[in-house]
Amino acid sequence: MKRFVQLFESLDQTTKTNEKIAAIAGYFSTVLNDAQSSRADAAWAAHYLSGRRAKRLVRTGTLRRLAAEAADIPDWLFDESYDAVGDLAETISLLVPPSDIEQRETGERSLTTWIENFVLPLAKMEETEQQLLVGEIWQQTDGTSRLILMKLITGSFRLGVSARLVARGIAQATGLPPDVIAHRLMGHWKASADFVDRLVDPDTDDAVLSRPYPFCLAHALQGDNGEGEESEFKHEMLAPVVSGLGGVSDYIAEWKWDGIRGQVIRRSGQTFVWSRGEELMQGRWPEVERAAEFLPDGTVLDGEILASRFDGDRIEVLPFAELQRRIGRKTVGKKLLAEVPVMFHAFDCLEYDGVDVREQPLSKRRDYLLALVEQHQPPGLHLNPAIPVRSWSDVADVRSTSRDQNAEGVMLKRLDATYSVGRVRGVWWKWKLAPYTVDAVLIYAQRGHGKRASLYTDYTFAVWNGGELVPFAKAYSGLTDAEIRIVDRFVRENTSQRFGPVRSVKPELVMELAFEGLQRSTRHKSGIATRFPRIVRIRKDKTPADADKLEDLVAMLESTAP
Repeated sequence: MKRFVQLFESLDQTTKTNEKIAAIAGYFSTVLNDAQSSRADAAWAAHYLSGRRAKRLVRTGTLRRLAAEAADIPDWLFDESYDAVGDLAETISLLVPPSDIEQRETGERSLTTWIENFVLPLAKMEETEQQLLVGEIWQQTDGTSRLILMKLITGSFRLGVSARLVARGIAQATGLPPDVIAHRLMGHWKASADFVDRLVDPDTDDAVLSRPYPFCLAHALQGDNGEGEESEFKHEMLAPVVSGLGGVSDYIAEWKWDGIRGQVIRRSGQTFVWSRGEELMQGRWPEVERAAEFLPDGTVLDGEILASRFDGDRIEVLPFAELQRRIGRKTVGKKLLAEVPVMFHAFDCLEYDGVDVREQPLSKRRDYLLALVEQHQPPGLHLNPAIPVRSWSDVADVRSTSRDQNAEGVMLKRLDATYSVGRVRGVWWKWKLAPYTVDAVLIYAQRGHGKRASLYTDYTFAVWNGGELVPFAKAYSGLTDAEIRIVDRFVRENTSQRFGPVRSVKPELVMELAFEGLQRSTRHKSGIATRFPRIVRIRKDKTPADADKLEDLVAMLESTAP
C-alpha cells in the first residue's frame, strides 16, 4: 500500500506528462520485480489508474453522519466543511481524527488486501455492518492512505491520467510496445495476478475474442477555436488553417458526424459492439448487430452509430437529438426502432480476415472496407463515403454545408497514415463548424470540486421570456483562472438567496455561451436544453436587458429541426 500511496502523491503533484509516465513506470517496475509484492497489487493499480472504478459503495448520508460523529462536530459544521472542500472523501480524511499510530496497518497490508477485504465487501453489507468496517478503516489509516480508500469507497478516485498515459508507463516498465499494453487494458477483465501475467506476457500474439482496439483520435485544425459565425469565414482565411498540411490530395475528406463512436467486432461467429468509452453495448443497437452477422469472422470496423434512414436512394442522417432517444436504453421497443432507426457508418477497417491491419496505410484499409461492404452487403452498415474535393477551398465550401447534413464539420485523414493509438498529431484532423452562440444572464452559481472547491465555478444561465428570466443551460468551462476569480467575487458580493450549496445572484452579469445544438427538454423551465454548453467570454459591453430571448432559441431550434 505504501508504494501505491507514493504513486498517488507523485501523480497528484505534477502536471508534466513525462514525470507521470516515469512515476507509473517506477511503480510497476518495482511491484512486478519484487518477490515480496503481490502481482494482484499491479492489477488493482492498473484497474483504477485506467479509469475503472466501483460505484459508490456506502450511502453519502451514512458517510457524512459517521464522519461528523467521529469528528465530534454537528452535522451543519460537517456540511459547511464539505461545501468548502468540495470533495466528500477529502472532507472525511481531513475531519476524522488521526488514528492511533499503534493501530495503523496501512503500510503492512497490501493494496489488494485493502481493496478485497475492506473496500469491496462494503457493497454487500447492511448499514450497521458498513459502519463497523468504515470505523475500522479510519482507526487503521491516516493521511493519503485514508484519502485513497475513501475515494475508492465514494467512487471518486481520479488521478488525471489517460489510459494511453498509463499504457506508456507500464510499457516503459515492461519493455513491451505501448499499443500492445493499451490493447490488453481494453475490454472487460478482472483485476488478478493472472491478468497481470497476461498483461506483461512478451508473446504479443494474444487477440482476445471480444477485445476492441484502442481508438485513433483526431486533432482540431489550427484556427478551429469554436468562435465566430461561419458566414464570416472567407477563403483568404484558409492559409493559417491548413498551413503545414500539404496537398489536399494527400487526404480523404469525410463528414464529422455527431453520433456514438464505436467498433463492430465479428469473431468466431459472435458480434461485439464497443463504444469509445470501452463500454460493451450488447443489445442496444440490434440493427448494427444484425448487420454484423453478414460480416466474415476476423473483422473489426471503426465507425459511427447514427440515427439514419433511407430517403429514396440517399441515406439521411437524423439530428443527434433523435439518437439520444435511444442512448441509455438496454432494450428498444418496436415503436422506437421504427421511429429512430440507426446505422453503423463505417470509416475504417482495423482487422481483416483475422489479421490486424492497423499498420497498413488508410488507403489500403479503405480498400478492405469497400470490399467487405460490396461483397457482403450488410443491411444497417453503411460505408462512410469520401467527400470529393480538389482543393482546400472545396473543403471549406463543403464544411460550410455541414449542418445541412446534420454533421459537425469535416474530417481530414492522411491516406498514407497508419491507424494510431490515441491522439497522434498529423494523422487525423477535425475541422468543425463554429458552434451556436447566445448571450445569457448568470442567475445561479455553485462551488466547484477538487481544486476549485473554494470558488464558484458552476453556473446556471437564463434568457428572457417576456419580462422573466428562465434558466436553460449550465456551464462550468471556458473561463480563465483570472476570470473565474472575477466571477467568484461577483457571486459573493451579489448573492440574493442561498439554497444549500447553490447561490442565487442578482441578474447583472452577461456571458456569451457556445453550444453544439438545441433540443426540447422538460428539465428546464425554458423547455429547451443545450448540447455541450461552454462559456466563450464575459460580455462586459452588455447589460442584462441586451441578453437573448427564449424566442431566439426557439427559432434556432426550429431552423435545425428535420
